[in-house]
Amino acid sequence: MLTTVLNFAQRVAEISLLGGIEIASVALIVYYIFAKTRAPIIIAGLFPNLNLNYRSSLGKINTIRSDLLVTLRSSHEPKVQNSVAHGIGTQNMLQLTPQSGQKPFKKLLDWGVFFPYVAQVVRSEKFEYRQVTEIVHNDAVLKHAIKQAAEQSLREQRYAKNGHRLLTRSASGDQSGSAVEEEDERQGISYQTILRKQERRAISILKDMGSTLNNGLLAFTSWILYKLLPCFLSGVVTNTKQIEMLKTATERSPETPLIFVPLHRSHLDYIMVTWILTNNDIRSPLVAAGNNLQIPVFGGLLRGLGAFFIKRKIDPVEGKKDVLYRAALHLYLTHALKQGHNVEFFIEGGRTRTGKPCMPKGGILSVIVNAFMDGSIPDALLVPVSVNYERLVDGNFVREQKGEKKIPESFTKAISGIWKALRSNYGLMRIDFNEPYSIRELVNSYNKIAREDGNNAKVYKPAARTLQHNQSTSSLYGTDVVCEEHRNLIESISRQVVFDCAAATSVMSTNALAFLLLTRFRKGGEEQILAEALDDLRNSLSGTKDIGFSGESSQILAYACDLLGPGLVTRTRDEHGRLVIRAGNSVESFIELAYYSNMLTPHFALSSILMTTFHSLLPETESKKEAGVSRKTLIDAALENCQIYRYEFILNKPTQVLENLLYKQLDDLLFSGCLIAKQLNDDNENTEQAKRLARNLAECIDEDEDFLHVTPNDGGDEGMLLFARDTLQQQRNICEVLAPFAWTYVTVAQSLQILHRNSMLESEFISFVINDLSSKVKRGSCVYAESISTDSVRNCLKLLEKWSVIEVCNQQGMRLISLNTLYEMSRESLNTIVKKVDAIVPKFNSDYFNAAP
Repeated sequence: MLTTVLNFAQRVAEISLLGGIEIASVALIVYYIFAKTRAPIIIAGLFPNLNLNYRSSLGKINTIRSDLLVTLRSSHEPKVQNSVAHGIGTQNMLQLTPQSGQKPFKKLLDWGVFFPYVAQVVRSEKFEYRQVTEIVHNDAVLKHAIKQAAEQSLREQRYAKNGHRLLTRSASGDQSGSAVEEEDERQGISYQTILRKQERRAISILKDMGSTLNNGLLAFTSWILYKLLPCFLSGVVTNTKQIEMLKTATERSPETPLIFVPLHRSHLDYIMVTWILTNNDIRSPLVAAGNNLQIPVFGGLLRGLGAFFIKRKIDPVEGKKDVLYRAALHLYLTHALKQGHNVEFFIEGGRTRTGKPCMPKGGILSVIVNAFMDGSIPDALLVPVSVNYERLVDGNFVREQKGEKKIPESFTKAISGIWKALRSNYGLMRIDFNEPYSIRELVNSYNKIAREDGNNAKVYKPAARTLQHNQSTSSLYGTDVVCEEHRNLIESISRQVVFDCAAATSVMSTNALAFLLLTRFRKGGEEQILAEALDDLRNSLSGTKDIGFSGESSQILAYACDLLGPGLVTRTRDEHGRLVIRAGNSVESFIELAYYSNMLTPHFALSSILMTTFHSLLPETESKKEAGVSRKTLIDAALENCQIYRYEFILNKPTQVLENLLYKQLDDLLFSGCLIAKQLNDDNENTEQAKRLARNLAECIDEDEDFLHVTPNDGGDEGMLLFARDTLQQQRNICEVLAPFAWTYVTVAQSLQILHRNSMLESEFISFVINDLSSKVKRGSCVYAESISTDSVRNCLKLLEKWSVIEVCNQQGMRLISLNTLYEMSRESLNTIVKKVDAIVPKFNSDYFNAAP
């Protein structure tokens, strides 16, 4: 009894006075803003079941606002529908309170009927969230890391005081411990002082890192969100079957932690995943957050909702590992998993600035895999999470794509962001929880592939690792010397997670509109024609991508235009009175539209690479009737071009063979008429149809089956593929999917000339390329304003470094780039690189596609 009372008192004491003030401040700030912007709705929202009709009132207000915007835009334009139905089989969490209402065997007058949101948060299942900071602090591995850090600091201080004499003494063989101690004492160096300093630093690290996840703050925040979210979101949509799938997984394996791995788009992601899980009676996760979010008030709020803060850059000095911090992070995650916590982290590291997935970072994933490998946990279920918004709540990343510095997070910025959000309409938010897969099964799967390929050396054996007896304190991977098989395993899992998340991300109305405007209708189009194009796009995505909206295409277009606003999309009438939709004229408009369009870009990437490669291989002939390319030549060249995009897109899972996927996409292009197979008689046509059906059937089978490792290179694949004049417009549309990225890459390659016998800071080189692209866009030699992308320039530099074209070195925390020796000696060799990259720039062998870099 006494122990229970003491534990309760300890938990109460953990909520400091400052934490209480922060929570109260958040409540006051939020409600002040709420009252200033939606006061009538607050009153209605407090009593949703007393005939005040809160939902319909909100809808009427939004409808009036939308109608007013359209009227101001053009008095001749029709009114815009204020909402679009979300996808089939989904539910809007804003309208869902499963814990409220009358319950079986309850009194007739259930208070939950009158206060559904309060009942929802009070009656939701509560879990025990154990604090792990103290456990980590008492861990023997951390104590060993403290000693290592102290010894490292001692050596640094000795070298700083008398480095030259220290080296001389070592060379002369004077290794007397007493002599060293006497020298330290004369120099004022004390090992015990250093050790105590490192112990205090360990406490400070854990205090800054640790989460204070608790049921009270989860419930309070949940109620606040039920009230606030309808002010700026028309819905938070989830799939009912996916929620049931997660519940089933937790019921079957209650001791197995769930590892939620979302793609990162907005700061709102942190809270929304937790909010959905909490209100569906699923244990809320600990969330890895960057320490840039440790801002007054909001940092404490996020910590109470499960955030544990980690440095954006673990090692402050290049080439020097922060032993103590790495050990603390490694142990914190490991003990959190052992204590039964679910975990959430963003595998991309930060928010995507381009709208498409970023390349994964495997640091945190490696710790979780290690926890399984060393037996700390029996297994873990990875849950890829796809998050999408009809309109991004965080604004846009146009400044950063143009090369300007990011504005750091601050209390003032957070308040202004909330104020702006509550006065705006951001449409629907969609969160999809994909099917979990266990780490144990993933390891077995990759080992199976390694054995089938004959690479027994790459087989990863958990039994061979005894990390619990020899844990590392200097590497997040768990060992001081990381074996190559482990690196490959982490990279394979992380790439598969990102691929699955991207494939499962639902297409929102704004994604579809932006994609059409940047590919098929760069100069705009009539609303009716755009609606037909949207129908075609929805049909082509059917069965392969989840559509997050439903209804008539004309209404969807009007709704998406209203959401994006006149700054990005304009709706005007031509001289014939027909409504024309086009992208905004400014460079900033195209860059921001590209963010929404790029959600669909990975889906069409392989088709775009194939189509662009085909046109680049066509011979220069006056008549295109007989012009053609062999299948094998096309596939081989396309594979080379895919490698150019290796840091831009993840084109296939590690368990898939890229060549096979290219052949499947080639079949689709033949079926759509974008390419023509030469001299198809009845037998050949039947053979082609049989091949296509076989590949489509293979796609429905488990992707680990042998068909994925068989290259379809029979005699029939040597046939010629002919130029199809009738579908030239469709071919151009496909090529233009990746055209902006291609222009960025070829501009970077051309800019390498300024590095001849001249090193530059990476930041200065990136600025040079962005300015060059801006000049090309301004004078019209580059028609793709969205090519101005700092992210793509960085990805191209990674590719050039991988090709050993450039070298990157760090000097005092700054990255310096220069040409490799071979390319430094010969300018002609640089032309070879430009020509190689130029192969991905879309070109038709006619005047139709008149765009040359």
